[in-house]
Formats: sequence, C-alpha cells, structure tokens
Amino acid sequence: MFIDETELLVDLGTRIKRIRMAQNMTQNQLAINCNFEKSSMSKIESGQVNVSYITLHKISLGLGIPIRELFGDGQYTDGKFTDGKHTDGKFIDKK
Repeated sequence: MFIDETELLVDLGTRIKRIRMAQNMTQNQLAINCNFEKSSMSKIESGQVNVSYITLHKISLGLGIPIRELFGDGQYTDGKFTDGKHTDGKFIDKK
C-alpha cells in the first residue's frame, strides 16, 4: 500500500489552519500558545514538516481542542466539529 506522506502532511496542516481560523486566531497567536516560532507554525500548516506526537499535542492545547480533532474528515465551524458521527453537543451531524 502506497501512502503519499506529502499529501498527509498537507492535509494535517490544512486542518490545523482551518481550526485556527475558525477560532479567529492568527498564526502568530497559535505559535505563541504552543511556544513555537511563527515560521515553524507556518511550515506545519503548509505541510512542509513531519510533526511529532508531542508537537501535535502542543498544537491541540494551543487550539483548546482534543488531539483527536486534528485527524479525520470532519470540519470545525462555530466551535463545533461536524463529522456525522457524534451528536453530544460538541459534535453535530452533517445532515
């Protein structure tokens, strides 16, 4: 099975950026929250670096979300994740 690592990293970075922007947070603000340089956050969001679990954990804390929300096909809007699977208040159905 072939895994396109570049595509995975770009997808992850795009997801981080979407969540950050949905929270009206600048890239610099998230970098400060994570104790990263802004240039490092830029590279993460553009999929230029393969991040560690520890880095993902810091990003999830910086965004104020569970780390699992950095993965999957759902979308983050209005402070809620939409993935079609959860309906417990924080998670809502796509339909």
